[in-house]
Amino acid sequence: MNSRERVLAALNHQQPDRPPRDLGSTTATGIHPTAYKALKKSLGLSNGFEFLSARALLARVEDSVIEKLGIDLLPIIPGSSGQEPELDQNRAYVDSWGVERRLPQDGGHYLVSRPPFANLSTKSEIAAYSWPTPRDDFSELTEQARHLRETTDKALVLNLDVGFLHQAQFMRGFDLWLMDLAAAPAFAEYYMDRILEIWLADARSMIEAVGSLADVVIYADDIAFQNGPMVSAQMYQALFKPRQKQVFDLLAGSGMKVLYHSCGSISSLLADLVDMGVEAINPVQVSARGMGDTAALKKQWGDHLTFWGGVDTHEVLPRGNPDDVRQEVWCRMDDLSENGGYVLASVHDIQAEVPAENIFAMFQAAEQWRKKG
Repeated sequence: MNSRERVLAALNHQQPDRPPRDLGSTTATGIHPTAYKALKKSLGLSNGFEFLSARALLARVEDSVIEKLGIDLLPIIPGSSGQEPELDQNRAYVDSWGVERRLPQDGGHYLVSRPPFANLSTKSEIAAYSWPTPRDDFSELTEQARHLRETTDKALVLNLDVGFLHQAQFMRGFDLWLMDLAAAPAFAEYYMDRILEIWLADARSMIEAVGSLADVVIYADDIAFQNGPMVSAQMYQALFKPRQKQVFDLLAGSGMKVLYHSCGSISSLLADLVDMGVEAINPVQVSARGMGDTAALKKQWGDHLTFWGGVDTHEVLPRGNPDDVRQEVWCRMDDLSENGGYVLASVHDIQAEVPAENIFAMFQAAEQWRKKG
């Protein structure tokens, strides 16, 4: 099997020659530049990197690394994602939505430092906001996807913009957004619907630009914390699900496999996600409540969902040793890969503190499992 055949077999719940492997095909399965440069050095490759996402501080995984680790997927993503923002004297910039983000002096990740809706309290103020105009020209994605389809055998993943729920959090501020959901739901619905309208327009244009050239489309929008969903079941049904249904209806008509990313404990929401047409879930956050028993998840949902991720980034990858990583990989592959339905990847992005030997051990273990299996 080539990579694309392997990925499609897994997503169609057919047994591939080995479980597909992902590193860097999405902004939820990527790698921090510090960890990436260390990995390249350990593989005997030259230094340097380009950003896949400058905001998320993720490196673009190069062909030389992809081939050495047996990676099966590649990203399709707007070139603007990799462009570094121009920071002011406070190490901050304002994005196209009007959200100010700041990079702490001691490094780390960009933080939302000024949500533009923080001081707004009426629908008229929201309506008068200077909203971004949806883009209608994504021809760069057409060219990018066509080039990759013609020159590689990898499966291609279309990365849509950060989801509308996340964008609402960025615009309002996470604390005020949560309070609005409880105390002023009509107000929250008003600005979420405006954000969703713009998001859907951009997503539709991106999908039309790529068409059948991509195999998977990813929509990323967290709906859970470590111990459970962000909101009650009743609030999810009333406020989140009808709006997510609009997203998944659009994606279902794209012809691509639908991959949904949400961190946290989403086990109680899997029935809703399957009902809306989700075909694969990421990151399978095994450190979250109800997500660690991957054998049970496979038994209950394996006929409906492909599991994408599962290798623990909370403890094992950053703090374990290569043997710990090997055991973790073998556990997840044993639990999740029977009859397809599994793509090997870390739980969310590999962060700066993860040792290069553990990253290499992850993919080496996948190859060893294949041979011993």
